[in-house]
Amino acid sequence: MAEYRPGGRGARAAVIRAACRIFVRTTLAWWPLRGPLSRLMPVVNLVMRPVPRLRATEFRRVDGGTWRGELVAPRGRLDVTRAALLYLHGGAFVFCGLATHRRIVERLALRTGLPVLSVDYRQLPKGALDASLADATDAFRTLVARGTDPGAIVVLGDSAGGHLAFALALETRRAGLGSPAGVVGLSPWLDFESEAKQAHPNARRDVFIPARRLARVGRLCTGTTDGPVDPLRSPVNADLSGFPPVLIQCAEDEVLRHDAELMGERLAAAGVEHTVQVWQGQVHAFPVLAHALPESRAALDEIAGFIAGVLDADRGAARPDTV
Repeated sequence: MAEYRPGGRGARAAVIRAACRIFVRTTLAWWPLRGPLSRLMPVVNLVMRPVPRLRATEFRRVDGGTWRGELVAPRGRLDVTRAALLYLHGGAFVFCGLATHRRIVERLALRTGLPVLSVDYRQLPKGALDASLADATDAFRTLVARGTDPGAIVVLGDSAGGHLAFALALETRRAGLGSPAGVVGLSPWLDFESEAKQAHPNARRDVFIPARRLARVGRLCTGTTDGPVDPLRSPVNADLSGFPPVLIQCAEDEVLRHDAELMGERLAAAGVEHTVQVWQGQVHAFPVLAHALPESRAALDEIAGFIAGVLDADRGAARPDTV
């Protein structure tokens, strides 16, 4: 059973919902996924690069070869190795990057007192889902190589990054790398099957994602040329027994609420500790907007509490209302 979080009907939330419906949904509905215009997707991340960093944090660039990253931490805690977070940004496997998600990464670091490795993994057209997952797995290895126990790493991701967070937890177990301490999905895209989502009432209500395009993006990122995507490419269809504790947050009216609640059902059937939170009045992946919305900051507080719980330690987090 999902936990319902009422509220979110304030002026700021209303403005963001309206802006998303007018600009974001329209752009995502019609922007070409192939051809010359598709190559402009990285501009989204470039536009965000000038955004100043929070003064209470410091960072170090990481070169993973096929991927880039930033290790972000509260000042003076960059070399802490006893525990860490690994963040995988969203963007439908085609856009966004380190700059678009810098602020949520910084706030997670300040709330938990832990270093966060934010990963700029390969996306289309440079690499499909397998390449994205390979980069995420290598980033996990990077944290382990610097001295962090796999069982002291919490993996987080929003939207497509949420898919990777779940896929990574499955992959590290398969590869014998150990299991992370927990997984956090923010509006995660966990099921490539699109018919149920297109029939869901939220396919019309969602102000962010045009449900009709999910099937096309799913085929592109999995390299599926004919027919539906193999169900085993979707984390909701995996063997979830022994999966680490999970926190999922989603918006009440978004189409990926379907995936969040379906994963909750599958986790419950597998006996996995989990929480699914449904937040009223919010947009897709709303915790990323903590600089703008009090509800987003409240969601980050919930995430910090989950992290503290699965790590079973007080990491000296900053006061939530300061960031």
